[in-house]
Amino acid sequence: MKVLVAVKRVIDYNIKVRVKSDQSGVDLTNVKMAMNPFCEIAVEEAVRLKEKGVADEVIVVSIGPKVAQEQIRTAMALGADRGILVETDEPLESLAIAKLLAKVVEVEQPDLVILGKQSIDADNNQTGQMLGTLAGMSQGTFASEINVGENCVEVTREIDGGLQTLSLNLPAIITTDLRLNEPRYASLPNIMKAKRKPLDVKTPADFGVNVISGLKTLLVESPQERSAGVLVGSVGELVEKLKNEAKVI
Repeated sequence: MKVLVAVKRVIDYNIKVRVKSDQSGVDLTNVKMAMNPFCEIAVEEAVRLKEKGVADEVIVVSIGPKVAQEQIRTAMALGADRGILVETDEPLESLAIAKLLAKVVEVEQPDLVILGKQSIDADNNQTGQMLGTLAGMSQGTFASEINVGENCVEVTREIDGGLQTLSLNLPAIITTDLRLNEPRYASLPNIMKAKRKPLDVKTPADFGVNVISGLKTLLVESPQERSAGVLVGSVGELVEKLKNEAKVI
């Protein structure tokens, strides 16, 4: 079985995001970048499938600038076999990413595609679903458990009402939720080995995909700062403050 995992380069989740002074976007100057946390979960699940003998090969693909090779190398240090970077400096919409991934799927013919359910920068939660439509593959989103069988995969997914279990025919697409697994840390020997693993660099033009965005960012603002809360001594005091200060009742 061949497993394809998509990863994204984002600002490290521990870093406080800053807006540029001209409010044209997020300031990335000297900011620590990392693999999207949901993508880490996707890589971990693919590597576990390989360790169980279910998967024979794990391929990692990322779409973005040249420096996104760092996140691909990180994934290979965690256990992936090879990487593909579709290099572009254009700001990408979810549909453009899904179109490029669909082309990669067409070339690689994986049995299983695993993605994080969303990225922590855009929070769109769209790419996996769009890819399923474009590639004509069955899909299971928000997976909290994955069990691969004979020509099928069973996905337990988290929904508002609890848990739902789906049986998908392979090839299939899965997007990962937080409770699927706990990603491992890469060891130093594996980090060194990852430098020698193959990494192919492509461009959107190689796949015949136009990634020029149809959207334009007009303004980016930081959320307004809120005053700290206060402790109240009684229900009566709470009601008084809600009525006279907050003016919500």
